[in-house]
Amino acid sequence: MSVKRKIIIRPEAEADIKDAYDWYEAQRKGLGEGFLLCIEEALSRASRNPEIYSIIYKEVRRVLIHRFPFGVFFLEEEDCISVLAVFHARRNPKAWKGRT
Repeated sequence: MSVKRKIIIRPEAEADIKDAYDWYEAQRKGLGEGFLLCIEEALSRASRNPEIYSIIYKEVRRVLIHRFPFGVFFLEEEDCISVLAVFHARRNPKAWKGRT
């Protein structure tokens, strides 16, 4: 059984989440809440088994979010996962690569 690791969300990633939440909530009340639930679920999966997610750049791994076209980009640390970014699939990857 995998041990769930602590999740550290960097300020830039928190801003990504807030921006996406605000946008979805403006589209339809409650949709932002659904987005947050999907983020929580993705983070939970990543914290239990971070090694199952492929390294996509240097040491950065990505877990995809269900129902929304976003990915959570994180570093696997010894005792935690560090969330670098939460980006839309169509957004330029150069933007989050500068956060590593």
